[in-house]
Amino acid sequence: MLVLTRKLGESVTIGDNIKISVIDIKGRQVRLGIEAPADMTIHREEVYAKIQEENQRAAFLKAVDLKKLAGMFPSRPAGEGETK
Repeated sequence: MLVLTRKLGESVTIGDNIKISVIDIKGRQVRLGIEAPADMTIHREEVYAKIQEENQRAAFLKAVDLKKLAGMFPSRPAGEGETK
């Protein structure tokens, strides 16, 4: 991890399109301003972790639903039910 020290009003740039500025410091909290392309998704870490958790839960539920759906349709011997 790269660790940088910045003062109030100073910035860090990432690549050509992202700029992170220290907007305010109050006690133990730092307020950051982020300039980035509109198509770039930016989240607080705790929000990103929740999104990942929900995505994993949704993927698991989808797999369970497919198994349940398969159980609703009895399998047929090969060739039965086919029309030519």
